[in-house]
Formats: sequence, structure tokens, C-alpha cells
Amino acid sequence: MKSDLDRYMEESGLDALLVMGPAGHNPAMTYFTGLIHLTQAFLIKKRGRPPVLFHGSMEREEAARTGLETRSLAAYPWPDLLKEAGGDAAQAQALRLQRMLQDCEVSGRVAVYGRVEVGPAYGVLERLRDLAPDLTLVGEVDQAVVTRARATKDEAEVARIRSVGERTVAVVAKVAEFLTSRPVKDGVLQDGDGPLTVGAVKRRINLWLTEAGLDNPEGTIFALGHDAGVPHSAGQEADPVRVGVPIVFDIFPCEAGGGYYFDFTRTWCLGEAPAEVEKVYRDVRQVFEAVRQSLSAGGPCRDYQNMACDHFEALGHPTLRSDPATERGYVHSLGHGLGLAIHERPFFSHLENNHDRLEPGTVFTFEPGLYYPDEDLGVRLEDTLWVTPQGEIETLVDYPFDLVLPMPG
Repeated sequence: MKSDLDRYMEESGLDALLVMGPAGHNPAMTYFTGLIHLTQAFLIKKRGRPPVLFHGSMEREEAARTGLETRSLAAYPWPDLLKEAGGDAAQAQALRLQRMLQDCEVSGRVAVYGRVEVGPAYGVLERLRDLAPDLTLVGEVDQAVVTRARATKDEAEVARIRSVGERTVAVVAKVAEFLTSRPVKDGVLQDGDGPLTVGAVKRRINLWLTEAGLDNPEGTIFALGHDAGVPHSAGQEADPVRVGVPIVFDIFPCEAGGGYYFDFTRTWCLGEAPAEVEKVYRDVRQVFEAVRQSLSAGGPCRDYQNMACDHFEALGHPTLRSDPATERGYVHSLGHGLGLAIHERPFFSHLENNHDRLEPGTVFTFEPGLYYPDEDLGVRLEDTLWVTPQGEIETLVDYPFDLVLPMPG
């Protein structure tokens, strides 16, 4: 949580944080600013002090809505900087950053965050390093302090994620209702004068998400048959939707403007499920329930991944633990943290260097699955869970686990 930031900074030997980029769809910036419209901004957080937000003059009122201390970039006139830099735009930007950091009395180790174009940002930061020898710019990889802070959520953050989840599953219910209302011809769902396609379903999903006040920046997985057997295959737009074919439906929208995400998956067969799909589905559901009951506050995420591997291997399925190169069976981890990014801490790798735990305040996905692309099938079940302050593991939004959705007639 934000209240842990200064402690994490001290533990990591950081004197300040520098966050760059827009406020929207930029998790490190949005974490401080909230959902506002800033096209380009800089935020400096010195250890032990509140953050300072630097903004363009045209966005001064948006910046003021953050409640942060704000300073206009107009205080650093661009024509003057450009003249001082001899017309070199990268040098001028570096000069501006140097003066902003000086005005915040920053020196020492500064960690850099934000979603920006890598090439130009790298050029500016290289110039900044030359201009300010008292600064050491740090690009954190593991245990980054903002990522650590974001790994646990307060109840207001969880309420926002839950709201996204409630609206998401309402859209999922609309999709189920729409699919099961379609006429079927030669095993293919119909839409108007022709087959219903994956692309047509996704367009409806996007419409319904927009109507619910949600963004869908990462797209939706609506994958049939062979594509269902490759975990991140999004589904082929032109594929017709057929009865009796497994559909992995993975939907992960966020608050409009780039806020908190929700993540949810169900596997469906329309009308009927082949025996081989039912068998794989039963195995996934069995592992889902067994590991879900074992989750506890403070538990090591690595242990739960190993537990899932134990169960799947006992059922005769390959796993990444038994064969790190496998593309069949259980080919991913049990879940991941969820918040302002779709994938964040904690992680569930089985590797020994994974020390993440289910701390109170953690929001995470729980998504075991099995994948057999050579057999044209895949099954994944996913809920988003929360470790409450009291140490309970709560499913944020419930939805049925039906494999078969009955079709008319």
C-alpha cells in the first residue's frame, strides 16, 4: 500500500522516485494521480515527502484534481531550455528534468518508472546522468518499490476492483444469453443471414463493456478448439462459433481511463460437450477446488503452484515443473496479482527464487488450466480472489461454473 512506500524506499536505498508519462493506462503514474486526463506529466516522490506532480499548463485543472502538490512545466520555459541546449531537444528535456529534481531537493539514488517511448526516454536520461553526477538513476527489475506497494490493496481499491468485476460478469452473462439464443444450422450458430463468428461476438463484448463504463485495452480471449488449447491465443476473428467445441472465454477489462482491472475465465461448450472435453474439465475443476481450499493468508505462492502441479501430475498431465518445455497439459502458473496492471505481484512461479506470499490485502487471479492443442481442446477456470484484512480468502464476484450451455431445441 502507499503507506509502505517510504519504508520500501529506505530498504532499497532509494532517495526518490521519478515517474514519467501520461496518467491514463500508466500504472505507476495512475497509482499516484488517480483517473485523470494528463497527456504528459512527471511525478517526483522524495523519500519522506509527499509526491510533486509536474504538468502542462493546459492540464492544470486536471492536475489539481489529484490533490497532490502541483507545479506547472511553464515554470521551465521550453524556448529558454532549447536555446541553452543549442537546439538539441533531448538536452533541453534533460535540463528541465535536472531543474525539476533540484527544485525538489533530490540527489542520490532515483528509481525511474512510467510508460514512455523507450528510445527517446533513454536518450534524455543519458543526458540527465551527464548533467547531474550527484544522481544515480536506477531501473529496478525485481522487488521494485512501487510494484511492492501496489501488491496489497486497501478496501477502497478492492471495492473498485469488485465493481469492475460485477460489471464484467454482467457482460459475461449477456454473452451466454446471446450465444444460447442463436439458431443453429449444420452445427454452426447463426447471426442474421450467416454464421456467427468470433469477431462478431467480440464486437458485442466490446460494446457491452463500453456501455458498462469499462475499457478493454488488452482485448478479449474468445478461443475455440485448437486456439483454446494455446493459452493466450485470442481466437480467430473469422472462425464460426460451433456447438460442442470448447470455448475458452477470458475477459479482463479495466475502469475507463486505465484504472483497476478484473480478470475472469470460463470454459464453455454450446449444446453438448464431447467426452474428452468433459474429462479434462473435471480434472481442472478438481484441481481448482483442491488448491482453492488450501489457500491461506501468508501462504507462499510457490507452494500453491507446486500443489497444483502435484495434483495435475497425479492425474496424468504434464506440467511445466515436470517438463519446462511442455506445450501440453498445465503450461502456466496458478495465477498472478491484479490491480492497475493486468499482471503484477504476487506471482506463482514454482521456481525457488519466488518468495511472494498471499499477504492480507492481496488481490490475485486463480486460474488452473489444461491445454491440448493437438486434440483441439483447452480448459481454464479463473476467479479473482482477495485476501481480506482478517485473513480470509474471498472470491470477489461469483459466477456459475457450467461447462455446457444448453441451446434451443
